[in-house]
Amino acid sequence: MKKNIFGFILSLILMSFVAIPQVIAQTDPCPGGSGTCLTNPLGSIDTPQALIGKIINTVLGVVGSIALLMFVYGGITWMTSSGSADKVKKGRDTIVWSAIGLAIIFSAYGLVRVLIEGIKK
Repeated sequence: MKKNIFGFILSLILMSFVAIPQVIAQTDPCPGGSGTCLTNPLGSIDTPQALIGKIINTVLGVVGSIALLMFVYGGITWMTSSGSADKVKKGRDTIVWSAIGLAIIFSAYGLVRVLIEGIKK
């Protein structure tokens, strides 16, 4: 069993030495094939404003996902409370504060969007 795994890993390593240079040779990004040009690692982002906007949008997306998880957590806490008043209150409070947080996140997103669009012009 160990010999098979070792042989498989060794064959993958050897194939990578053959395949990778061929792929690199076929996808030369430089015009004329000179091989000395630099490409933008950020893709289409070419201004600091666009970079900051992309970072803020990403952060707001992650925070929105966390708010969704808090909604789910509050709902599960409420559903599994078994009639306990403390757990029902905890679940309801979690859902209420998640809704408030989501409203703040949407407001922040709208404000940032307006500001970034204003800076780009």
